[in-house]
Amino acid sequence: MRRIPHESYSPLYFLASLGFGGTAVSFFMYFMFLVPHPDTPMPTFEDVFPRLMDGGLSALWMVIPLLGMVVFAVLHFYFLAWNIQKYMAFKQTTSYAKLLQSSNHVALMAIPLTLSMSINVLFVLGAIFVPGLWGQIEYLLPLATIAFALVGWYAIRIFNNYFSRFIVNGDFDFVNMNSLSHMISIFAFSMIAVGFAAPAGMSHALATSVISLLLSIFFASIAASLAIVKITIGLRAIFKHGIAKEAGPTLWIMIPVLTMFGVAFVRLYAGVSHNFYHVQPSPYLTLLVLATLFSLQILFGAVGYRVMQQLDYFKTYVSGPERSPGSFTLICPGIAFFVQGMFLLGWGMVKTNIVPLFSPIYFLLLIPLVYIQLKTIRVLFLLVYKHFWQTERKAAIVESAS
Repeated sequence: MRRIPHESYSPLYFLASLGFGGTAVSFFMYFMFLVPHPDTPMPTFEDVFPRLMDGGLSALWMVIPLLGMVVFAVLHFYFLAWNIQKYMAFKQTTSYAKLLQSSNHVALMAIPLTLSMSINVLFVLGAIFVPGLWGQIEYLLPLATIAFALVGWYAIRIFNNYFSRFIVNGDFDFVNMNSLSHMISIFAFSMIAVGFAAPAGMSHALATSVISLLLSIFFASIAASLAIVKITIGLRAIFKHGIAKEAGPTLWIMIPVLTMFGVAFVRLYAGVSHNFYHVQPSPYLTLLVLATLFSLQILFGAVGYRVMQQLDYFKTYVSGPERSPGSFTLICPGIAFFVQGMFLLGWGMVKTNIVPLFSPIYFLLLIPLVYIQLKTIRVLFLLVYKHFWQTERKAAIVESAS
């Protein structure tokens, strides 16, 4: 890998690990919505591997998402370990001390955000690859609640340190923060809320479900309230000074945040329906909520794409010569849009009998989602090569050739 000096390291490089983790989870979505699992809320080893062993066309397509989960999970943990090592060294530098006294302090929220994704990756890997794991699920879900509680506590510590400083000192830099980069804290809190929503929605032990539900609502409420404040502040600075070119991808951060809200709603609604009312959740209410969130994602996606085109962001920071750690912000919106689309298609349209599963219209609606997933994966590898494997000499050759 290309040597990055400790002084030049940025905590935003955790977003590379986050991107690989999110992609691993996105491949799990194929099993979630294309493989029947009537006895469990999510597919397990017992649902997937018997079908794989039967052979045939159904087994052939399953090989690709299985490989995708494994490969991207390995890359996720590899870059997580690399980032932790670099971050520990970075903490000994003067750049870290300056970071703590600036508006860029918020970049540290990328760490609990990525750690939350690591727990999710372990969860889906265990479900698909470990035989009989679901039989122990009521013992594992409290452990997941504890793990997310530790990450949540870490996230609150980071957030409290920089947010309280802004309130006391009034030193928020509106001119140089003309972006939505501070939305990364909302992303982190919403990711933690989704993590808690899993035990809340899946556990039949009332204590585990209720505790996880309350913690999920707590972090989701923080994310929602901060989203209002930080979008207002960010747009005010953008409308006054114009958006900083390097910060173009921050316009897309609301896309994964909305996906987190959507998935959290589905899980919490299922948990309340099963454990309190002992009924199946209404697919029609699920359709209304997911369709609303998906519509907002399209709005943020269209506006952000147009702005980045006008800024020549893609030509500069993706295929061009410039490197910006913040460019990894591009990955999660694409993966999150795919995941939200799969939930809308599977939970909203198939369960309401609007679109029959495996019908021509189903696959027609699936095509754009798969395209966005593959396009995002391509951009992820371009950025990883550019930031971590492309030497300065190679970059100069590529720049001169273009």
